[in-house]
Amino acid sequence: MCASSTQGTLTLVVPKGKRFLLNAVAFEGPCRASNVNFQIQGSIVAPNNIGAWTNKEMWIHFSDVQGLSVNGGGRIDGNGAVWWKACGSSKDCQRPTALHFNKCHGFQLSRLAIFNSPKNHISICGCNGPRVFGLLIWAPKDSPNTDGIDISRSTRVTIQSSHIATGDDCIAINSGSSYIKIRDIKCGPGHGISIGSLGEHGEYSQVEEVQVSNCTFKGTTNGVRIKTWEGGSGYARKITFEGITFEDTKNPIIIDQHYFDKRPSSATDISKSVQVSDVTYRNINGTCTDEKAITLACAGGGCTNIVMNNVSIKSDLPNKRSYAYCDNAHGTSSFSLPSVPCLSH
Repeated sequence: MCASSTQGTLTLVVPKGKRFLLNAVAFEGPCRASNVNFQIQGSIVAPNNIGAWTNKEMWIHFSDVQGLSVNGGGRIDGNGAVWWKACGSSKDCQRPTALHFNKCHGFQLSRLAIFNSPKNHISICGCNGPRVFGLLIWAPKDSPNTDGIDISRSTRVTIQSSHIATGDDCIAINSGSSYIKIRDIKCGPGHGISIGSLGEHGEYSQVEEVQVSNCTFKGTTNGVRIKTWEGGSGYARKITFEGITFEDTKNPIIIDQHYFDKRPSSATDISKSVQVSDVTYRNINGTCTDEKAITLACAGGGCTNIVMNNVSIKSDLPNKRSYAYCDNAHGTSSFSLPSVPCLSH
C-alpha cells in the first residue's frame, strides 16, 4: 500500500456490515502519499487459533507512516481469550499487541471499538504529536496484561474522550515520554492510569510534563499511580492529576517506589531510586473500597514537592474513616481528606 504511486491522500476502507478475518499485518513507510486514511467501518477479527498467527508480537503494525489516520466507527477484535488461556498471567509468554504505532508522527486514531487484545490493545512508541479520541477499549477484568493504551518514547501525545475497561492499566506512560495530555477518560474496570513502571533492572528512566484531567475511575484496582522499581534511576516529574473522580477504587492515589513483580537480583543496588518530584493532586474526590485512600511510599531521596490541594476521598466501609500512608514524601497539603501527615499544612 505504501508503494502506491498516489501522492495525495490514500484511503483503505473496511466496508460497513462486513467482517474480515485478518492475520498479522505490517504497514511500513515511508509512503509516497502525503496522507494515509484507514476507514474501518466494518469489523476486523484476529485468528482464534494461536498456531495460525504469523507474528506473535504485533497484530496490526504501523511504522514510519506519516499523515496517518485510523477511524471509521467500526470494530477491531483481537480474539485474546485463546492467548489468555495459554499464557495465563506470565509476562514472559509472548503474545501480540493489537494495534502498534511506531514513529508515526502526528497520527490520529479515533472512533473505533477495540476488543479483547491478546496483550495491550494499543502501543504508541517513538511518536511525536499523535491524537487519540473517541475510543471504546474493552477486555474482561480478569484478562491478564491487557493494558488499554501504552505510551513509550513519545512526546506531545493527546488522549481524550474515551472509555477504557480492561484487565490491566487503562493507560500506562513509560520511559522517554513527555508532554502527555490525558483528559475525559472513563476508566474501569482495570488498574487505573499509571506512570511506569520505571527503572526496571536498574535502568535509567524519564517521564515529565504529564497532565491527567477530568477523568473518572469506577471499580478500579488503582486510580492515579506512579510506580518505580527499586534500584532504578532517572526521574518522573512535573505531573498533574486534576479534576479526578473515584468510585469504589481500591487505591485511589498511590506512589509506589518499591514496585516489583519479582524480587530484584542481588546485583541490583536498591539504595538507588527514580526521583519523583513536582507532582500535584488537585480537585479530587470520591470513594475507596478500603480505609487507605492515599499511599505515598517513597524511596532513596524521597518524593519532593508533592502537592495535595482540595482532595476528598472517603471509605466505602461502614463506620470507617479513610487515611493516608506516608513514607519519605515531602511537600504541602491543603483541604485534604484524609489528612496527609508527611506533607506540611
